[in-house]
Amino acid sequence: MSRIARIERVTNETKVLVEIDLDGTGKADIETGVGFYDHMLNQIARHGGFDLTVHTVGDLEIDAHHTMEDTALALGAAFDRALGDKAGIRRYGSATVPMDEVLVRAAVDLSGRPYVVHDEPALAPYIGPVYPTSMTRHIWESFGQSARITLHVDVLRAARPGGHPDAHHVVEAQFKAVSRALREATALDPRNAGVVPSTKGAL
Repeated sequence: MSRIARIERVTNETKVLVEIDLDGTGKADIETGVGFYDHMLNQIARHGGFDLTVHTVGDLEIDAHHTMEDTALALGAAFDRALGDKAGIRRYGSATVPMDEVLVRAAVDLSGRPYVVHDEPALAPYIGPVYPTSMTRHIWESFGQSARITLHVDVLRAARPGGHPDAHHVVEAQFKAVSRALREATALDPRNAGVVPSTKGAL
């Protein structure tokens, strides 16, 4: 069974191409024009075990918002399409990921019902020159809405004693935790082969 998808999203603000293979090996070809965002999308490929291509051209002369939002929407749509009818998947996944002083928990239900809960501490306004940390919540909201999933992301611990949260670590740990949760949720369950994991019979 092939679980691949290709999504092209074109607006007056962005042009986005996303290709995904849920049963890949973690290969990534990412280019959005936002360096730290590229780094985070690479985490999704590597730690999710997905082969992922993302090419985005956006109106970065304005700011990074449209580029990041539309990329997240296209990525979510690709996940949803690649999952098909979701027969045989585990459906639920969770991961708790440490990154030095930071600890993040992510839980996902490939429910067909978009709902996102996100909790993180106040962070420095930017990582690198163009990644606004205020966008991380919006990335998860956009991805969750388009992928039609329930997603909870909680930063359980962030600051060193007497220090401030390292924004890079806080955001990267979130992407790694979500990636690991998605890896578990999208995995095929040999005990549930060919069956949609819902008493309703559809997700």
